[in-house]
Order: sequence, then C-alpha cells, then structure tokens
Amino acid sequence: MERLKGAEVSAKIKEQVQAMLEKAGGRTPKLAIVRVGERPDDLSYERGAIKKMEAFGLAAESRAFPADISNEAFQKAFAAVNEDPEIDGILLLRPLPGHLDEKAAENAIDPEKDLDGISPWNAAKVFAGDESGFAPCTAEAVVEVLKAYDIPISGRRVTIVGRSMVVGRPLSMLLVKENATVTICHTRTRDLPGTCRNAEILVAAAGRAKMLDQDYVAPGAVVIDVGINVDEEGKLCGDVDWESIQDTASMATPVPGGVGAVTTAVLARHLVQAALRQHG
Repeated sequence: MERLKGAEVSAKIKEQVQAMLEKAGGRTPKLAIVRVGERPDDLSYERGAIKKMEAFGLAAESRAFPADISNEAFQKAFAAVNEDPEIDGILLLRPLPGHLDEKAAENAIDPEKDLDGISPWNAAKVFAGDESGFAPCTAEAVVEVLKAYDIPISGRRVTIVGRSMVVGRPLSMLLVKENATVTICHTRTRDLPGTCRNAEILVAAAGRAKMLDQDYVAPGAVVIDVGINVDEEGKLCGDVDWESIQDTASMATPVPGGVGAVTTAVLARHLVQAALRQHG
C-alpha cells in the first residue's frame, strides 16, 4: 500500500503561495487565530498553523480568550478582530464553549477574511460551485491530495463517512464539481461496511478512532483519513485502522503526516488569496 504523504503536497502548495506573494507588493499577509479556552487539540492546531504560516513567509498571531468569557464580551472582541485592517484572514477555532453563540460569530465574520469557510456566504458559494468563496480547509485539502498524486476523481465512486459542515458536506460539493459520484454516510446508514466497500475512493471523517477497518475497504481502493483522534495508548491516530487495511487498500493517507499537513498549507494559500483580494 502506497503512503500518501501530506508533506509533499504541502511543498507544492508552498510554491504556489510564494508565486502569489510576489503580487502582494511587499506586504506580509497576516492571520489571526481566535481561540477560547485551552483545549489541547486547539492548542496543537494553533501551534501547527502558526509554524506553517512562518514557514511560508506569512504572519500569524493568536487572539486567545478565557474559557469563561461572557458571550457579550466575546462577540465584541471578535468584532474588533473582524474590523482590524491589519488582519487579512481569521481562523476561529471551534467548537466554542457552550455558553457562547457560535452561530452569531459565523454570521458576523467578514466573508473576505473567513479562511475556513464558516460564514453562510462562503458556504453558499461552495455549494453553488463558485470558486470565489473559501471552502473549509480540510475539505479542500482532501481534493489537493487526490490531485497531487494524480488520482482520478472524475467518474469515480467516492464515499464519505461523515456529514459535518466542516468536512463531509462541503467536500461532497467539491468532489461533485470534479465530476465524482458521491455517497455521504452517517450514523443512520444501513450496512455501512457494505456501502463503503462500493467506493473506489473512501474518505473517513467520522471522528471515531480506528472505526474503519478492512471490512469497509474494497480491494484497491484509495483511503483518505481526515480523522484526528487519540487511541487507548494515548497516541495520535485517524478514523482508519491503518494496520488492518495494509493488504486491502492501494493507497492511504497516514495519521499523523497526511491530510493535516495539507490543511494548514491550504490555510496559508487562503490567507494570501484573502490579502490580495482586500489589498490588490
């Protein structure tokens, strides 16, 4: 089974970003990462994103708030980030604590700074096939991996396990735009293993550690694992049981080292695109 490494795809996107930066007139695009509280997964993603921005020659800063911040105070602070002319792009780490109005933030974010496609405006553009909107970075990263490794998408049967607005639903639209035939699975899907075995390309976005094993994978299928979980030994793992599919899948993305590295590279590209649109 061939390992689809994210680092190689990230390197190609970095070349694109460098070419785009030449049009920025010497201005360094700046990202604001908005975080509430100190959840370990948020902190890990924040560190990785800032490191990636710096590696790509971009600027990034954390706008962190305490977990017990009031909704009124948070919405006011978020509005200030939104209106800051020095900030070209915003990444809001979700989910927010339950007492905060997450929908209000999604509705308020400037679509031109919304790098992860959480605003209704960008979501509508993705579902309409309008490339001027920002798609969620992870969903776009999946397509980037497939294209970088010259894996055909047009006409292929693709099954996505997971229907969230972070990955499953927007990814289905991106793949339909590439002329794939897409099936979305979820907790109510009957015979989930059988449905997955029908896929030529299987995308795991269920959020459950090692949920998909060889019983879900057709011989020769390509498996894209976007899950980020911690197993019973405390190690990072995906939604796919990697060892189980070794003799079944033809290609697969590892966790870590797969889609995650591409996601932050896509975030960097979105940041430069946002800066160019706002500042010319």
